[in-house]
Amino acid sequence: MKDSLGTISGRRGFSLVEMLAALIISAMILAVVLSIYSRAEHTAAAVTRRLHEPRLPSEILQRIAEDLDRITAADSDTRITILNRYDKNLPTARLTIRKTIADSKNREQVFEEIIWQANYDYDTGSEGLTIYRSHTGMTLEDKLLDEKRKDWEKTYSFVPICTGVTFFKIQVPLGENLRDGWTNTTLPSGIKVTISFAEPYKTVRGTLDVPETEKISQTIAIDRTRKIKFEIPVVPEQQEQTEQEGQKSSEQGKSKTG
Repeated sequence: MKDSLGTISGRRGFSLVEMLAALIISAMILAVVLSIYSRAEHTAAAVTRRLHEPRLPSEILQRIAEDLDRITAADSDTRITILNRYDKNLPTARLTIRKTIADSKNREQVFEEIIWQANYDYDTGSEGLTIYRSHTGMTLEDKLLDEKRKDWEKTYSFVPICTGVTFFKIQVPLGENLRDGWTNTTLPSGIKVTISFAEPYKTVRGTLDVPETEKISQTIAIDRTRKIKFEIPVVPEQQEQTEQEGQKSSEQGKSKTG
C-alpha cells in the first residue's frame, strides 16, 4: 500500500541488534532469578541441617553412656581402655569396655566387650570418619543394636553407626585437666566424649580441628554411687575469727593449767 508520498507503508520487524539485546536482558534476569533461588535453597538446607545436627551426636553420646552404665554397674571386674590418635589428620579415639569373669578353674574369661571407635573408611573414600561399635563376648545378645541390625550385619562384630564425623575424642577428667589416654586397671571416675560433624580447618601443626562452638561434649560418670566429699568454703573473715577464737581457748587452757 502506498501513502500520499508514494512510499510503501507497513509494520516494521525487529532488527538483529534488538533481538540480541532482548536475549541478553532475558538471560540476565534468568541468571538473577536462578541465583536467588539457589541462595534460598542453600539457606533452607543450612537451617534444616542446623535443626537436625544435634540429634545424631546426642544419640551417639547417649548410646555410649548406656553401654558404660550397663557394664560398669555389674559386680564382675570391668576395665576401661581409652586411646586417642589421628587418622587422615582427623582426631579420633577408641574406647574399650571389657567385663571379665572367673571360670571354675579361676581363669579370667571375657564375658562382654564393647568397643567404640572412629576410623577413616578407605574403601568408600567418604569424607570424614566413620564411627563403629563392636560387641563380642559370651553374651551374644546385643540389646542396644540387634533390633536395628539387618540379618547380614549380625555376622560382623563392628557395625557402622554413622559417617561424616570430623572430630571424635574421648578423655578422662582429672581435676581441671583432661587425660587423652587411660590404661589403668582401676576405673576412672568419669569420661568426657566429644564429637562433631562440622567443617574442619587446618591447624599450625598440620592436623585438622573444628571450632569449639561446633563440638558437642558429654561427661559420663562411671561410678554414680561414689561418695563425693563436700568441703564448705570458708570466708577469710570467718577463718580469721575462727583462728582467733582457737588461740584464745588455747591460752585460757594454759592459764588454767598454770
